[in-house]
Amino acid sequence: MKIFNNPNIQKVLGAYKSKMTKVEKSNKTMEAKDKIQISSKAKDFQVAMKAFKKLPDVRDEKINETQKAIGSGNYNPAAAEAVDKIFEGMNFDKKV
Repeated sequence: MKIFNNPNIQKVLGAYKSKMTKVEKSNKTMEAKDKIQISSKAKDFQVAMKAFKKLPDVRDEKINETQKAIGSGNYNPAAAEAVDKIFEGMNFDKKV
């Protein structure tokens, strides 16, 4: 028995197909694209990082100055200053 020749079946299939195309069309219109927003703090951070990366790793003029002072015998750092600088580098507070 073939049910495709039945006019009622054709009406049901037609109604089903029309509902399917409406659903597919509505899904296409609801698609939204992703957006990205960068905060002002993030932009400021990017600028700061670029500037930081351009800084030299070592201050050559300070090294040269210290080497000359050592070579000439004029370099006499105070022990307390040296200890203070060590603790500054380690982020410790000196409380003795």
